[in-house]
Amino acid sequence: MRFKLLICFLLISLFCEAQYSFSGYINPEEWQNTVYLSIVEDYRKMSGVYSEQIIAKTLADETGFFEFKGDMLSTENRIYRIHVDKCSETQQDINHFNGHCSNSEELLFIAKNTDTLKLPFSFGNQVFCKVESNNPRANAFLKIDSLKNDMRFAYGEVRSEANRKLNNKKWFTTLQDYGTALNEPVAELAIYAYLSDRSSDLHSYYVEDLQNNSYYDDLKERLETAYPNAPYTAQYRNELAADRFMLASTEDIKSASFDIYLYTLLALSFILNLFLLYRMWKNKQSKSEDLKSKLSKQEQVVLEHLLQDKTNKDIAEALFLSVSTIKTHTNNIYKKLEVQSRNDVKSLFIK
Repeated sequence: MRFKLLICFLLISLFCEAQYSFSGYINPEEWQNTVYLSIVEDYRKMSGVYSEQIIAKTLADETGFFEFKGDMLSTENRIYRIHVDKCSETQQDINHFNGHCSNSEELLFIAKNTDTLKLPFSFGNQVFCKVESNNPRANAFLKIDSLKNDMRFAYGEVRSEANRKLNNKKWFTTLQDYGTALNEPVAELAIYAYLSDRSSDLHSYYVEDLQNNSYYDDLKERLETAYPNAPYTAQYRNELAADRFMLASTEDIKSASFDIYLYTLLALSFILNLFLLYRMWKNKQSKSEDLKSKLSKQEQVVLEHLLQDKTNKDIAEALFLSVSTIKTHTNNIYKKLEVQSRNDVKSLFIK
C-alpha cells in the first residue's frame, strides 16, 4: 500500500509545474481596476509603460485585491513590472504605445516562475511601496529608489552649480558602490542605465570613468556568470563595446591591433544581435502558430480576415456565409484564444 502511495506521489510530482503568484492591493477609488504585469527585457525601458512588454492583465476586485498567477515565466530571475493607471481605454492604447503615462504607478521587481510576491498597502494606503517575497532579490529596485531619493534630497539642500558638481562626483561613486553591494547584477543595470544616460548630468563622469575603471568589466563578468542567457547580458555587452568604440574614435587611437579588436567585437555584437532578433522572430512565429492551432480551419480563415480589420459583413460576403455564422466563428475564436475583443486578438498576432 505504501509503495502504491509513493508511486502516486511521484507521478503527481511529475505533472505538477512550478507556479508564480504576484498579488497585492490598490485603492479602487484612486486607480482604474485593471492591473498590468510586464516583463522588462530592455533595461533602458525600466521606467514607463510599453505595450510590447505587457504579458498579462487582471482586474482588482471591489477591495482592491489583484493577483497574477501561472507557470509561464522564466525559471531564472528576470525583471518584471506591475503597474496601474488612471487612463481610459483610449488613453491606455496611446500611453502604452509611446511609453509614457503620467497618471500611473509602477513597481519593478525581480522574480522567477516559482516566486510568491505580495504588495500590501503601506502608510496612507500607498501602493507598491512594500514588497514581501520568498525571493530575497525581489526588492532590490525599491532599495535603489530609496537611495535615489536620498540623492535628490542632497541636491536640494543647496541649489548652486558648485553644490551640483560636488554631489555629481559623490553620488556617482555612491551609486556604483551600492549596486555592487546589492550582489544582484540585474539590479545593478538600473544604476548603470541611470549613470550612463546621455541626458543625465552624470554622463560626463561615466565617460571619464569608463576609460580607467574596471567596474564595467567586473559587472559584465557578474552578468555573464549569473545570467548567461538573459537579454540584459547581451544588451550590456553590446552597449559597453559601442561606448568604448566611441571613446576610442574620439581620442583617435592609432593602435592597429586595438582597432582590429574593436571592429571584431562590433562584428560579433552585430552577429549576436542578428541571432537574438532571429530567435525572437522564430519565437513569435511559433507562438502565433500555436495559437492558430487551437482554431478550426474555418476559424483560421475568419481570423485572417479579422486581422485585416474587416467587418463581419465584409467577411460574410468574402466567404459566402451569413453574418450570424461569422459572429459565431468570431465568438469561438475569442473563447479559444481567451480574449475579449478584436483588439485583444490583434495584440496576440500583430506587434
